[in-house]
Amino acid sequence: MLGGIAAVIAIVFFVTAHEAGHFLAAKAVGMKATQFFFGFGPKIWSMQRGETEYGFKWIPLGGYVRIVGMNPMEEVAPGDIGRTYREKKFWEKSVVVLAGVGMNFLIAFVMFYGIFLVVGVPGGPTLEVGLVVEESPAEQAGLQEGDVIVAIGSHVVTEWDEFTTAIQSEGPGPTSVTVDRDGELITLEVDLTESELIAGAGFLGVAPTQVQTDVGPIESIGLAGQLVWGGIADTFGALFKMVRPSSLAQYLGVFLGDTDVPNEIRPVSPIGIVAIGSQVENPAVFLAILAYVNVFLATINLLPLFPLDGGHFAVALYEKLTGREPDIRRLAPVAVAVIGLFLFLGFVAIILDVTDPISL
Repeated sequence: MLGGIAAVIAIVFFVTAHEAGHFLAAKAVGMKATQFFFGFGPKIWSMQRGETEYGFKWIPLGGYVRIVGMNPMEEVAPGDIGRTYREKKFWEKSVVVLAGVGMNFLIAFVMFYGIFLVVGVPGGPTLEVGLVVEESPAEQAGLQEGDVIVAIGSHVVTEWDEFTTAIQSEGPGPTSVTVDRDGELITLEVDLTESELIAGAGFLGVAPTQVQTDVGPIESIGLAGQLVWGGIADTFGALFKMVRPSSLAQYLGVFLGDTDVPNEIRPVSPIGIVAIGSQVENPAVFLAILAYVNVFLATINLLPLFPLDGGHFAVALYEKLTGREPDIRRLAPVAVAVIGLFLFLGFVAIILDVTDPISL
């Protein structure tokens, strides 16, 4: 429950931080920002402070800052001349449109850095049971978290690799598991099932406790950077799988009641992230998931598709290189298609997260 509440607060914070990046950058270079909202659609609540309206809207799929002159079709009031997005230099436009993704990347980096600095890095699996899978042979046999595995059948094991080899060689069927529980050797009878990954191999249903190795502040910088970079690559890979024709066809079935969507192509809404947060008990894992949410938000917004942040940057770069403005008639269909795609994926994710909640 507390994890779910924390996830809600974190999502609101991350989206707000993204928009705050745009907002503060716009203010810094002299642009006029008239709206700062979390969410889209009908307004829930707002307040006016100076020249900016702040508030919340009903559809929690992001947020936005309205900067005067950023919409190419917008008519600018005479009093706003000199403070519009379209009048600013290339570097000023670039700073404003990229400040949001920069904020999310920074948050992700700081979170990863803090995790490494405080928790360290996994030094490898031990034979101590860290997790017992529900309704698995291990749970039915009575294995508990904290048990140290000593033997599988006649196979004495001294490290995790030996344990996995022994389980696979035992195969499905009855055998025994000997564990050290608080200094006492206990032998439990277990009926192994067949592994879903390796045909003919046995499956017990436990995960090991990981040894943690401390790392220093300098090494943590590199490790955090690697995770951010890896998160960017993973986001592109996941997005490619999600927009394949076969995936889109499967998403259409969701609206007809078919919620059997594989996890590898399943989009996740803020509702799903909250559900995940409510199930994760390890604080470090929870924070790492939230850090990856920031990487995802930033990477998606970097795509050079109008009206995403990357699309605005691509337009500004085009203007800089060619010295002329792009044809609005060509940008409009792109914007409609991009917005339509992400709304479609967003609603699919919401339906799945409500009707078939993610279970870890």
